[in-house]
Amino acid sequence: MSASGAALLAISDLHVGFPENWAAVEELRPRTADDWLLVAGDVAERLDDFERTLGLLGERFAKVVWAPGNHELWTTPGDPGLRGEERYRRLVQICRRLGVLTPEDPYAVWTGEGGPVAVVPLFLLYDYSFRPPGTTREQALGLAREQGVVCRDEFLLHPEPYPSRQAWCRARVRESELRLEALDPALPTVLVNHFPLLRAPTRVLRHQALAQWCGTEQTADWHLRFRAAAVVHGHLHIPGTSWHDGVRFEEVSLGYPHERRPHHRDGRVLRQLLPAPRREWAR
Repeated sequence: MSASGAALLAISDLHVGFPENWAAVEELRPRTADDWLLVAGDVAERLDDFERTLGLLGERFAKVVWAPGNHELWTTPGDPGLRGEERYRRLVQICRRLGVLTPEDPYAVWTGEGGPVAVVPLFLLYDYSFRPPGTTREQALGLAREQGVVCRDEFLLHPEPYPSRQAWCRARVRESELRLEALDPALPTVLVNHFPLLRAPTRVLRHQALAQWCGTEQTADWHLRFRAAAVVHGHLHIPGTSWHDGVRFEEVSLGYPHERRPHHRDGRVLRQLLPAPRREWAR
């Protein structure tokens, strides 16, 4: 810990539509008044739950930084019927009203122990490039259907005004790349994205057909290219630490109630990024 004890903490996949998960969120507290919290997506599917959750966290932590997950982008019955980019912009508006930083805001710089580092929330989506080798997107989707593991994004995550989720992904990757290239080249980063930035973390998935909804090969070198001190992601619901090219990747999901891990049951729900903990977590 730094002299003040402040820490840069992270969590994702809160899914507060489950009462058990909302109860877990209500228990979240900073360790010091100066702690920052990075929230790597899938807070909630409903806008009111999203606002309630980030409002609560924003009151407790010195700074909250949010990157969107796929569930926030779903258009579901009973929620305002916003689709695609319009829905994302509404989420950003909610965050700004609450004082929560988003991928559309200037990057904050953590200056506590382990810093300075630029904290970079990303919204990149996926483009089906994490599919089985030698298959087309159509073939990979067919294999997923045969296995009964098609992601609900196919029905609920709409890309308007883009012609496809792949096109939206390409646009987001390029926009984010330009902003990252404009950063001070001497400044390390903490990259925060709902989906893993490279394919390797998806190898732990029980159903490999699901990997095609988990990221894009376009970002496979970003942890090196953009000087990552750590990379944060969720989405897989398999929390743990992995190392790639000497860079620490943290999957920080809370996940669904039936997926509670031993460290969750022990009360270790928030993952510390900086200062780097002496004992790293393992899958």
